[in-house]
Amino acid sequence: MPIDIKANRERFIQILRDTNRENMDYVIEDLDSWGFFDAPASARNHFNFPGGLAMHSLNVYDMAMAVRSAIIPLRPDMEKALNPDSIAIAALLHDVCKTDIYRKTRRKQRNEIGVWEEIEGYEVDYSNLPVGHGEKSVIMLLRSGLDLEDEEIFAIRWHMGPWDLPAQSIEMDKSYRKAHDRSPLVALIHTADTLAAQILERDAARLS
Repeated sequence: MPIDIKANRERFIQILRDTNRENMDYVIEDLDSWGFFDAPASARNHFNFPGGLAMHSLNVYDMAMAVRSAIIPLRPDMEKALNPDSIAIAALLHDVCKTDIYRKTRRKQRNEIGVWEEIEGYEVDYSNLPVGHGEKSVIMLLRSGLDLEDEEIFAIRWHMGPWDLPAQSIEMDKSYRKAHDRSPLVALIHTADTLAAQILERDAARLS
């Protein structure tokens, strides 16, 4: 799937800068140093190619803004709660935790006629800062100097929704539900992430 990594990076950065959030330039510097704009979005699933992570994040942003536009006429009181700047920050930066977990590798796979061939792919390594998925994104952003609002922390931490709940963890379940109670941004980002991956990015060309 041909993508323009440079154009995606420029659009991504412009949206972040338009929030006028303090220290955003430090975050952008870190994104570059982490290799965010060249990273894949997954090892074998959606957008598992160079630049896929930034492209997926832009899709989540676009989907979140589209859903917000559909919600406001039905619930005008949600206009302030679903702040466009917070949507931009949570949607674009929810997956920064993935920047250092993928390693290029080569593996065997049967082609269309059943013959084994060697293809390029990715393997996953969680050894750097193994603190969880959404938690890691929040920590990385705070370390970069980004002063996240509470609702942005909730949305980034819980963007995986119930899929990120450990089995039989009552405490985590209560935290997840309380985050939902406190901010509708949590549901919006989780929904946009799901719609982007499962609909916008369905059947996209992959390495695998």
